[in-house]
Amino acid sequence: MSELIVKPAANPEADGTILSVTPESAGWEYVGFQVAKLAAGEKLSRESGDQELCVVLLSGLANVSTREHTWENIGKRMSVFEKIPPYSVYVSTSDQIEVTALTELEIAICVAPGKGTYPSRLIAPEDVGVEGRGYGNLERHIHNILPEQKEADSLLVVEVFTPDGHWSSYPPHKHDQDALPDESLLEETYYFRVQPEQGFAIQRVYTDDRSVDETLAVKNGEVVLVPNGYHPVGAPPGYEVYYLNVMAGPTRTWKFHNDPDHEWLFKK
Repeated sequence: MSELIVKPAANPEADGTILSVTPESAGWEYVGFQVAKLAAGEKLSRESGDQELCVVLLSGLANVSTREHTWENIGKRMSVFEKIPPYSVYVSTSDQIEVTALTELEIAICVAPGKGTYPSRLIAPEDVGVEGRGYGNLERHIHNILPEQKEADSLLVVEVFTPDGHWSSYPPHKHDQDALPDESLLEETYYFRVQPEQGFAIQRVYTDDRSVDETLAVKNGEVVLVPNGYHPVGAPPGYEVYYLNVMAGPTRTWKFHNDPDHEWLFKK
């Protein structure tokens, strides 16, 4: 199996964590990512320390609190494939979050270095930017949970719905050079869900010199690490693909460079 794929654990940890990526495990500097699944009544707690968090309620209902705020009975969708924007909570540094599941609950915990610039807050569905992107079989549906226009020190968080037979993160682009204003350096994780669950997504990760050149078959519930290179995604016919992207780097801006071999597609 490719080292770029992180699989969920067969047995969850005591707090429901089934998947974990740290900068140390990924071999990079900025992005951390976890997924936890809780039964009704179960709780999960996290201290933010010197990190900032964005906790995304992927599915289910919960009570969520930080040191200064409490939000009760939040959550709007029971499956990501309902395609409605999620509730999320931004957690500043030196804070904590406690999540109590009211139903079966799946949450994603997005992590990156913080400076404590912005207070913890709720990101409600109406605060999430919704857009369509692409054309024809490149068309996909976007939820901008924590884009660069919204307040955070490092994190960029977005979810993407790719219809069956379509491609996304396409034409291929990369953001692995700290060369602003033309390109920013951003590490990235892709957390995949596939419907029906027995399906798979296809993701390529490759560099110009092909020192990295992988074609991955990604299953439901797996994460792909994108430390560098281009990284397009394909949804096979019959299978709809969802992914949650987490990005962070030295500068919080998304400036990407298109693969010149495929840039002609923008001119169609």
